[in-house]
Amino acid sequence: MSVTWLDGHNGRAEHQITLRILKVSEEAGEAAAAWIGVLGNNPRKGRTHCREQVAAELADVAITALVAIESLGFDASQTLADCAERVLERFTSSSDEADG
Repeated sequence: MSVTWLDGHNGRAEHQITLRILKVSEEAGEAAAAWIGVLGNNPRKGRTHCREQVAAELADVAITALVAIESLGFDASQTLADCAERVLERFTSSSDEADG
């Protein structure tokens, strides 16, 4: 992952980790701006993006988040798998409650 490259250029001090976490918000803002561009909700700009560009921006959010997780010293793949398992458990328990 690009954590090694980032560490080589910027180190991994607390402020660098902070910046990597904040970068997730920046990327999310870019995804939001792209969606606004799809909808044409900025009357000054009109339609500026397509759905594929929104998807690419959302992928940037995901990758940036995974880099931040690795920067915290965790395995991003395992963290993601653990999170997916918890979400799946919530869906399963929600459907069990609806059935019962």
